[in-house]
Amino acid sequence: MKNIRSCEEIGILQHDLDELQKSDMHADDYKNTSAILRTRLERLLKERELRKSSRSQIDDLYGNGGTDNTIGNRKIFSSGTNDEELRIRPPINRQRLLVVANRLPVSATRKGDASWQLEMSVGGLVSALLGITEFETRWIGWAGVNVTDEIGKKSLTEALADKRCIPVFLDEDLVNLYYNGYCNNILWPLFHYLGLPQEDRLATTRSFQAQFDGYKKANQLFADVVSEHYIEGDVIWCHDYHLMFLPKCLKERNNKMKVGWFLHTPFPSSEIHRTLPSRSELLRAVLVADLVGFHTYDYARHFVSACTRILGLEGTPDGVEDQGKLTRVAAFPIGIDPGRFIRAIQLPQIKDHIKELEERFAGRKVMLGVDRLDMIKGIPQKILAFEKFLEENPDWHDKVVLLQIAVPTRTDVPEYQKLTCQVHEIVGRINGRFGSLTTVPIHHLDRSLDFHGLCALYAITDVALITSLRDGMNLVSYEFVACQASKKGVLILSEFAGAAQSLGAGAILVNPWNITEVASSIAYALNMPADEREKRHHHNFVHVTTHTSQEWAETFVSELNDTIVEAQLRIRQIPPLLQTEDATERYLDSSNRLLILGFNSTLTEPVDTGRRFDQFKEMEPRLHPEAKEALKRLCDDPKTTVVILSGTHHSVLDKNFGELNIWLAAEHGVFLRTPNKKWTRNLPQLHMDWVDSVKHVFEYFTERTPRSQFELRETSLVWNYKYADIEFGRLQAKDMLQHLCTGPISNASVEVVQGSRSVEVRATGVTKGAGIKRILGQVIHYKDTREPIDYVLCVGHFLPKDEDLYTFFEPEPQTPVRSSFSSPVNGSSSDRNGSTGHKKSHPFPPSNSNNVSNGGRKNATPSILDLNSNNYFSCAVKRKRSSARYLLSSSADVVSLLKKTADVLP
Repeated sequence: MKNIRSCEEIGILQHDLDELQKSDMHADDYKNTSAILRTRLERLLKERELRKSSRSQIDDLYGNGGTDNTIGNRKIFSSGTNDEELRIRPPINRQRLLVVANRLPVSATRKGDASWQLEMSVGGLVSALLGITEFETRWIGWAGVNVTDEIGKKSLTEALADKRCIPVFLDEDLVNLYYNGYCNNILWPLFHYLGLPQEDRLATTRSFQAQFDGYKKANQLFADVVSEHYIEGDVIWCHDYHLMFLPKCLKERNNKMKVGWFLHTPFPSSEIHRTLPSRSELLRAVLVADLVGFHTYDYARHFVSACTRILGLEGTPDGVEDQGKLTRVAAFPIGIDPGRFIRAIQLPQIKDHIKELEERFAGRKVMLGVDRLDMIKGIPQKILAFEKFLEENPDWHDKVVLLQIAVPTRTDVPEYQKLTCQVHEIVGRINGRFGSLTTVPIHHLDRSLDFHGLCALYAITDVALITSLRDGMNLVSYEFVACQASKKGVLILSEFAGAAQSLGAGAILVNPWNITEVASSIAYALNMPADEREKRHHHNFVHVTTHTSQEWAETFVSELNDTIVEAQLRIRQIPPLLQTEDATERYLDSSNRLLILGFNSTLTEPVDTGRRFDQFKEMEPRLHPEAKEALKRLCDDPKTTVVILSGTHHSVLDKNFGELNIWLAAEHGVFLRTPNKKWTRNLPQLHMDWVDSVKHVFEYFTERTPRSQFELRETSLVWNYKYADIEFGRLQAKDMLQHLCTGPISNASVEVVQGSRSVEVRATGVTKGAGIKRILGQVIHYKDTREPIDYVLCVGHFLPKDEDLYTFFEPEPQTPVRSSFSSPVNGSSSDRNGSTGHKKSHPFPPSNSNNVSNGGRKNATPSILDLNSNNYFSCAVKRKRSSARYLLSSSADVVSLLKKTADVLP
């Protein structure tokens, strides 16, 4: 027997990473490694072909079906029986898949102290995952029963182990808060556009937090069970809105876990989601996952939009990016196991049932609806549309029948009880109006059917009518198509069901709220020519039989594995976190230290008001309250020079640092204040005749972009739309740039610097890297020191344009003095972690600032440095894509670094 490993293909992904590590390539060389690294699409296509090859080998070895329920010594589970259970293939070295869902695919009934009866549950997720055989699957979830005693828990765990299921035990109070409360009372209505509960608003508001706390606690319990059974290399697949907090809980326990999350309901527009009190926490918890999946592109687009509009993150074609960390977001339309239905309708008992039904409804066209008795399923709208059809088509009164299967759900909830009464009332009225002693137009059943009965109904149906008001996918449409090989019936499908994205070409799409349109579509379907019916059915049948649940699961896991590999490659390009101890130790051993610090988002106090942005507070940046004392001690040290280098106006720096004997460099170093509090111009006079025309443009766009603002500085203008609607702001920025480049600045000596949510126009040559040359000359002249600088710490949250400051102190390439150096970002990790290197030393010039003003780097600034490579620490704050050597996560980390540095002073 061949050693078939359907997920061994993951090795082709890991191989690329291993080859990159073996070659010890620099991060900048990644784009030149096409011989080693395949593109993402190439990798996925290759893995798809390997999956198909593996599946065909499995089928050759074990067969494609059959009714035997054993292979060798292992039990498998056949399809189409009343006791249908999860089907399990023999072990063939497959990747383990931990499916984590709110409910297990089996329902448990206690028969004694240590005895349990297990039965298969029904539902779209269970139906879809029944066909998955390429993975060694374990299912983790709640068994649906309250078990308080240890004997019961142990016996149930053992009974479920035979089904490869692992229970999560939740007590009754927690279930009420988590499941009945937050999931069913808050998230489910919101995600289906029903809004938050309106009645008794005050009491509901008070209970939100308690239910949310219960929700988080339940997710933690799920995470405990997953962690207990997790083996390195497992793929963890979290399902649905019940477990939105689970990715965060799992990653906090083990950041190397492969975690995917999939939503089986619609994801609402950001305008709907933002009404949720816990909106931000839920979004951030989901974003911890490596891959986030939805049924349709619309839902994925809504999720990305919510992350950008509510969290202020960056939406990309691949997903959501937060400071270099990408969470991939994609659409994965779910499917079913069509073979299960195709085989079932060939069974003798189902054929007999089909014959009985055909005789029962002989001479009448059969229309079918199969739905949960739920507000979102549009059952009243469906029946009213059928009534209108009967009104407009009296010839059809005795020639058509609607069979409506309404599976009861949440029967203890008043809203559902009210809906049941409403449906019964409408059905009774229509049957009384259009029925006779022998026939009625509507057969309504408040019950579920077994698998055989459902397949028989699908097979005899002429028109399937699905009028969901809002549905994640709706697999009834798929099941109907799979059973229609001979009948080739017509599918009428709501455009608000996710399945409309997949089956829309072969189905008749309708707006269920438009009763007239639905009635007209019923008439069209019943009178449709045979050739059109066959073409429509063929289109849908091909889709259903190719986009199976197996393909769905394999595609998701394949994308998840690929996402992990890409994330590892991205991490290689991200500088490591700064080791504070190393920086302070080097500081202590040096004799002339230079500290260059940014201001905004580097030394400013965090604005945390529980809201997305507080524009008023962020418009007035303030020095972090804990930073002032550390800065004062560092400035008072005669061996330390501290420079605050910022793009902001000098008045802002004066306001925050006026009391300190510190060097201040405003507007990227154009203006400089010495410790004696005197401001001087650090750059020759610039040509600023372009300012008025650019200011006019900025004023225009500020007036037309709500919550945007512009700042007029002496050497630049900045338009900021951070607080505006993100999509509108981007459109406005695009228009602004087009207008500027073709008009006011077309011939001006200026540069346009585009930030993530800002546009800055500044004079040519104004950068922090250019400013530091002159600043160093002024420092040496002011201090009148003959001792070269032998330690540099450079920390900031700078735009890419200004990161020339970081590279300024790096050894220059292709010079003898740099022969053993490589860029710490693009070179070997030893440079980052403290290996010894050559010094950067040059003759000392006379103490005259003119010698260090306009000359090049070789003739000016380097002459005041005697800098060992390991004594240079460049740190980007909150920017993972940076040319800096190291990272610091927040302004709090910067303050902590300054405190520790000050503490080592004598």
